[in-house]
Amino acid sequence: MSATPNPPALPIRAERVTANGLGFHVATCGDGPRLALCLHGFPESHHSWRHQLPLFARLGYRAWAPDLRGYGASDRPPRMADYAIEHLLDDVAGLVDASGAERVTLVGHDWGAIIAWFAAIRRVREFERLVILNVPHPAAGRAAFRRPAQWLRSLYALVFQIPRLPEWLLARNDGRRLAEALRSSAVHPEHFTDADIETARRAIMQPGALTAMLNYYRALFRGGGMRRQFRQGIPAIEIPTLMLWGVQDIALTIETTYGTERFVRDLTIRYLPEASHFVQQDEPERVNAMLEAWLTGRPVPVAPGADRLPGPAGSASLAAK
Repeated sequence: MSATPNPPALPIRAERVTANGLGFHVATCGDGPRLALCLHGFPESHHSWRHQLPLFARLGYRAWAPDLRGYGASDRPPRMADYAIEHLLDDVAGLVDASGAERVTLVGHDWGAIIAWFAAIRRVREFERLVILNVPHPAAGRAAFRRPAQWLRSLYALVFQIPRLPEWLLARNDGRRLAEALRSSAVHPEHFTDADIETARRAIMQPGALTAMLNYYRALFRGGGMRRQFRQGIPAIEIPTLMLWGVQDIALTIETTYGTERFVRDLTIRYLPEASHFVQQDEPERVNAMLEAWLTGRPVPVAPGADRLPGPAGSASLAAK
């Protein structure tokens, strides 16, 4: 399953959608009655879902992958406070309302997964299903973030709190180094073409985009967004949830996933030993096979080698067989 997927049979189109008072650039595929709303991460764009949008469309969904606020061709509010988690949750609600769909599957990776977790926790809309890729549940991952192994991996987020310096560092070499990190951290770098990297670089170097991207981190930590969310409490998620985890993640340890079942009533978790943080691009065929099985009510495949992972990860894979 390491070969690059065939070109999608269903076309991906671009639309402009107004939601929560902002204009969003949305990649869309299919026209089914259900919505699959796919939220990307840092430092990406709608393009990160290029392999999954046609799958959702084939399964009868209308698939939407917006550039999040501040990213790509979506509107870019100027202040750090504009990127508070509460505004990001309002964006999700606004996009769902703009779609007109009554049945919604929410899908998130990286920063999009942070938003998706909290959108499901706060029930900003009534979601049918939740799919999370390579970001831990906020409460489950909290203890792991205090351990040295994860704390060291998270130092970049502390650097991002500094004004202006991170923008200068990340913009060096015209943004190529940051864009190339998608490929250099991958297990299967051949799945990231030169065109994919150039698409990421152009999005990164849009005027004001880097500051907007970094303001997500600044508003969550320096701005107190995470503290506000925990003060509200973290009720359990009741909807069916699929969590996919690329084990070769350079930013997040596998330990951050342990205990997720305490906070998600109906959880299916699959570990992909030969995938990086950018899991849906690194192993798109395997991710798509897992998504399709779960969405159609069939047993979700277990990735080769997952049963040999240490601790709860290997146990979860054995139990899934």
